[in-house]
Amino acid sequence: MLVTGFPSALFGTNCYVVATAAGEECVVVDPGIEVVGQLTEVLRELRLRPAAVVLTHGHVDHTYSVTPVCGAHGVAAYVHADDRYRLVDPLGEIASTGLLAALEQQFGRAATWAEPSDVVEIGEGAALELAGLRLQVSHAPGHTEGSVMLGVEGVPDGAPDGVTRTLLTGDVLFAGSIGRTDLPGGDHAAMLRSLEHRVLTQPDDTLVLPGHGPATTIARERATNPYLRDLVA
Repeated sequence: MLVTGFPSALFGTNCYVVATAAGEECVVVDPGIEVVGQLTEVLRELRLRPAAVVLTHGHVDHTYSVTPVCGAHGVAAYVHADDRYRLVDPLGEIASTGLLAALEQQFGRAATWAEPSDVVEIGEGAALELAGLRLQVSHAPGHTEGSVMLGVEGVPDGAPDGVTRTLLTGDVLFAGSIGRTDLPGGDHAAMLRSLEHRVLTQPDDTLVLPGHGPATTIARERATNPYLRDLVA
């Protein structure tokens, strides 16, 4: 399996491109802020053709480029039904926080937004058959109402020894930490339930590709992540 990831220009949000191999169709996961140029280069170098964009949740740092990416390739955006509303006006959601002003100051132009023309709502347990891949959807609210993790059987070429499957966790689980729950739509109690019933139930030999920061494994996080250790203590 081929997986290429790179951080966005703001907030370090990981955008992933997942495919069975070079020269095939692919799935783009979480195209964030100012990623279109780098994504275009990755697709060109690996001769990949997007079949869909899948969003782990609706925050703008994960969705900012979804519409231009979908439009350029004529594909749909997939998002959990509970975060569908966030695609209506994600810039409005951050305007009062000062983040919108910071974004516009950094890039020197006014931010604009338009919803993707084709949005597919997904839910718990859905199995997305896209680009020759099977993405298993696990609804894990807490960071947002519609946060999901995406499980894929198999691991990227060059993955560490001992891992047999891959989990794209969005902002549910990071190396050594978890997603914050103090933003609108966040719910700490829901996050704890997601960690207990969605994360800790994953096999130890799972490679974790998070929404921010480096890759890790379920085994490592079970042993060292303080938020998980508190749940199993």
